[in-house]
Amino acid sequence: MRPLEKINKVGPPLPIQANAAFGTISKQYFGKTADEEPIYLYTLTNKHGMQASIMTYGGIMLTLKVPDRHGVLEDVLIGYGTLEDFLRTGNKPYFGSAIGRYANRIANGQFSLDGVTYRLSVNEPPNTLHGGKRGFNKRVWASEEVYHEDAVGVALYYTSKDGEEGFPGNLGVKLTYTLTDNNELIINYSAMTDKKTVVNLSQHNYYNLAGAGNGNILDHVLTIHADRFTPIMPDLIPTGHIQSVAGTPLDFRIPTTIGARIHAQDPQMRYARGGYDFNYVLNPSGAAMDKAASVYEPNSGRMMEVYTTQPALQFYSGNGLDGSEIGKGGIAYNRYDGFCLETQHYPDSPNHPNFPSTELLPGQIYKQTSVYKFSARASK
Repeated sequence: MRPLEKINKVGPPLPIQANAAFGTISKQYFGKTADEEPIYLYTLTNKHGMQASIMTYGGIMLTLKVPDRHGVLEDVLIGYGTLEDFLRTGNKPYFGSAIGRYANRIANGQFSLDGVTYRLSVNEPPNTLHGGKRGFNKRVWASEEVYHEDAVGVALYYTSKDGEEGFPGNLGVKLTYTLTDNNELIINYSAMTDKKTVVNLSQHNYYNLAGAGNGNILDHVLTIHADRFTPIMPDLIPTGHIQSVAGTPLDFRIPTTIGARIHAQDPQMRYARGGYDFNYVLNPSGAAMDKAASVYEPNSGRMMEVYTTQPALQFYSGNGLDGSEIGKGGIAYNRYDGFCLETQHYPDSPNHPNFPSTELLPGQIYKQTSVYKFSARASK
């Protein structure tokens, strides 16, 4: 695993751009943290003009421009538009962020390994959410360009020190965003540790396939390839059981609009605070990578398909957005203005031996891949 490279604290460099066989990568100075660490913005463009921009701060994807059925490009990510907004607000919704060390929640901010209890930083009392008070979404990552014959990307590197946010072990992490000429956004994760630890990495884009700021996502048609989910308690921590989606508002095995049952008077939906915020147990196919979900937006024709090596998918319908977050173009984001499909391991797995293990040992390599493939239907 490549170590975190030293970045000299110098003034803003000039933007640079390099060309692959078809796609391009541009890099520009984007600002700095309060500690004077420089932040860079990489923009990946494929041969069709599809474009993704990623900050080295938090591994945050700032924009994702995708063609509709007429070939018109539009940004399909809601979120802030400037580095200053991310730093000023603390990015409480985790717009576009890389998530680690542990995606989702850990109950009571603690877990045990080999009889040793580790107490984590608590940022959603009494629980730890998405890595703690200063998770990977608030760290500056080292970076380098990645070129392939039919794709361009950026590799990000971060070394999480032993004890950071309470987690054991020095953890070296590599996160690679790749944009292919097949309009695929590929996210590769890898990590190594020098001490037994737990790892669950994910990514937190909020999508609106009609275009950022173009209304809510209730008419998006969603399919999730999962027969089961992990039910939650009122604090959103899993009960430890695994339950069938059959007969519940959580059943998206057949294509269904997100809004069709979002107001159902169901205890689980009430616990999720008026919408979806659930971990789905994906149906294993035996293949190296399973199809997890697909989403279709009828007006634009945009389709997004999700494939992953991860065992689960968190579907969040933006229930916590309340108009207080002012995003790109000065737009206030309200409830259901964006959705997340976060590939991951189960929440709170370290405290549930019956869940797939998230333990990582020295000498092992954590590796996961997720693919978000975009296309457009010719007609409704």
